[in-house]
Amino acid sequence: MLRNGLEPWHLLVVAIVFIVLFGSRKLPDTARALGKSMRILKSEAKAMKTDDTVAPVAPAQPQSGKAAEPTVTTS
Repeated sequence: MLRNGLEPWHLLVVAIVFIVLFGSRKLPDTARALGKSMRILKSEAKAMKTDDTVAPVAPAQPQSGKAAEPTVTTS
């Protein structure tokens, strides 16, 4: 069904649609914003990979070994 899903003429049609929808004036700004977003995404993904050195925070446990009893207040 989608054996040859993306051929060169598909890209040409998509480019023409973008030019018609956004106009030639907005395309450079749109491409610049897309590039900036991709750089931010790439740097954040790289930062997440390098954050493995930080130890995960364990949930707080009571010191006595017993479960803390909830405090009930009446009004």
